[in-house]
Amino acid sequence: MSQMQAAFVEQFGQPLVLRSCAIPVAGPGQILVKVEACGVCHTDLHAAKGDSPLKPTLPFIPGHEAIGIVVALGAGVSIVKEGDRVGVPWLYSACGHCEYCLSAWETVCADAQFGGYTQNGGFAEYLVADPNYVAHIPVGLGAKEAAPLICAGITTYKGIKETEAKPGEWIAISGAGGLGHLAIQYAKAMGLKVCVIDIDDGKLAHATRLGADLVINAKTGDLAETLKRETGGGAHGVLITAPSLTAFKQGVAVTRKRGTCVLVGLPPGEFPVPLFDVVANCITIRGSFVGTRKDMAEALAFAADGKVKADIELQPLSTVNSVFERLEHGEVPSRVVLDFTVA
Repeated sequence: MSQMQAAFVEQFGQPLVLRSCAIPVAGPGQILVKVEACGVCHTDLHAAKGDSPLKPTLPFIPGHEAIGIVVALGAGVSIVKEGDRVGVPWLYSACGHCEYCLSAWETVCADAQFGGYTQNGGFAEYLVADPNYVAHIPVGLGAKEAAPLICAGITTYKGIKETEAKPGEWIAISGAGGLGHLAIQYAKAMGLKVCVIDIDDGKLAHATRLGADLVINAKTGDLAETLKRETGGGAHGVLITAPSLTAFKQGVAVTRKRGTCVLVGLPPGEFPVPLFDVVANCITIRGSFVGTRKDMAEALAFAADGKVKADIELQPLSTVNSVFERLEHGEVPSRVVLDFTVA
């Protein structure tokens, strides 16, 4: 039987175990994908630690930013063909017939399955996928470049859309790291004026190079007062990517009257909302969770047109535990992509 290398979570909170296992077989309605690259996300780290109340079933293979080539089709599959380059994202599949699926909100389907969580993911040389939910990678966009876009990219792009900020209006992006550096590029491509908030001057300098119109270090001075002065009343839309409760509080504080503050970061703990300010200023606070298949196609199209490019660091699968350790300590300035074209 043919074998592949994969990284398994065998015990929560323990290092991943790299071992050989059988290459999975595409059953009816499935496809087999030979992985070229797979991004590493903070959610993979949370999954491996068992942080969520709804824990994955052990053992499992993480990874929900897998890009690869379709090498086999299960019975009845016709919407992709062998040789296609596809991505296998966080939204692995959904039921297709509930009220959310029927209204193109499959991301909140109660029966949704998640890549690298409820289904084995892309920290492996091969994986099976549902052809109805894979991302179709545009010609000219490489696997390594596309990997972060099918999670970090779509999450920030959808979050920006959910702010409902219009071209020429201000968006404040809190956090200029793995998510935020993509959000800046999407927001500029969408015609928005961009203010970036962070506590790292190096990241803020990079935000300026990416086209940010205004950058503010949240540790210096009165953030809300500065931003409101510079933008003429606050940001029409706010996107909080930083996994910090302080960033969440600041995000609401810098939202313009009748503006929308969108949450995509996931810090631990409860979010204390200043109710008087929210009510008196008619502020909308909205959660946004990855994005739909339509959002995915749009997010990838920006990259195919050269308007968005992820900062990536390539590593082989064998380094996955050291990558996790660096992620946990905030020592990954960009997005790490596991490169399956090297040993």
